[in-house]
Amino acid sequence: MSAILKTYNRKKISFKKGKGSFLFSTKGKKYLDFVQGIAVNCLGHSNNYLNKAIQKQSKKLWHVSNVFTIPEQERLAKRLKQKSFADYVTFQNSGAEATETAIKIARRYFYSKGQPRKNRILCINNSFHGRTIATIFASNSKKMTEGFYPKADGFDHFNFGDHKGLEKAITSRTAAIMIETIMGEGGIKVIPDYCLKGLRKLCNKKKILLILDEVQCGIGRSGKFFAFEHAKIKPDIVPIAKGIGGGFPIGAVLVNSKAASGMKPGTHGSTFGGNPLAMSAGNAVMDIMFKKGFLSNVSKNGKYFIQELRKIKNEYPKIIKEVRGKGLLIGLCLYVDHIKFIENLLNNNLLTVRGAENVVRLLPPLNVTKKEINLGLKIIKKVCKNYK
Repeated sequence: MSAILKTYNRKKISFKKGKGSFLFSTKGKKYLDFVQGIAVNCLGHSNNYLNKAIQKQSKKLWHVSNVFTIPEQERLAKRLKQKSFADYVTFQNSGAEATETAIKIARRYFYSKGQPRKNRILCINNSFHGRTIATIFASNSKKMTEGFYPKADGFDHFNFGDHKGLEKAITSRTAAIMIETIMGEGGIKVIPDYCLKGLRKLCNKKKILLILDEVQCGIGRSGKFFAFEHAKIKPDIVPIAKGIGGGFPIGAVLVNSKAASGMKPGTHGSTFGGNPLAMSAGNAVMDIMFKKGFLSNVSKNGKYFIQELRKIKNEYPKIIKEVRGKGLLIGLCLYVDHIKFIENLLNNNLLTVRGAENVVRLLPPLNVTKKEINLGLKIIKKVCKNYK
């Protein structure tokens, strides 16, 4: 009997090694991995450059406290600043911690301006911002909040696409609007560029902050470094995680000088956040991601993958309802049960993961090859053809 707490319905499969887009099970089977730790391994498994960077740093220094200056952290923060809207970066260990920190920054900003009651965050119903007590109530999914009351107060909600409901939900106590630029767990739902532009204008008009959660859709996943870049807007606060460490646990929050003004020494901290070993991984990811042509290739491959999936959808319209996504953050919204479909893909050596709204998520590494995409397409088409 496993001693692991039963918080996951784990598949009866384990892996002994991985390389690039592939995983190898303990029973010797080779799988095409389009889960990649749920959009975490942006450079695939066992990337040589990433391995060398971590090994090199591990021989020097793993961890020191944030009471000291950490050069590796300073370097990654500076690079993130140069590639974004941000004036400051703070490092955490996970996406949930990053979104928690974003909430704190927004509330603290208005507190520092003498408006302590302006502390409510407006979010989309059934979104996903993490699994801490605060973030599950920010997400407002019954499945996640059930059994975890009393409610963590301070969050209001509107429905996806309900622009009138959004404006109506803004009150004198609203501090910020926090949404995922592309909803991941919620079913790969892309917030249209015109909506993001409208949100920026609305936040400016109401004098509130805009938080864009890019934990899953950021760090090159959409074909640009940040998904909000497609809309050509600048948010105030952006929590990130997943891809920034290439598989090593890193969370971070990017923030402009305005929103950061309330954060003083003692207002936040993290024991492990920004440690030298993690920062070596983050800097290695940045080295590769900003090589000439890397992000444009993500965009190119993403467009090809989506285009070919739509061809399969047209061939099997009773199975695939819709192809969603941007870049290499892709979802298949199905008419048939997505759990069974995922099992059928697994039986054909393709690993995928589910999302809300009967969606199968496809999350290959960002350096996936066209040949590997074609292999994935072949398996998906085979499953559709043989579906019973």
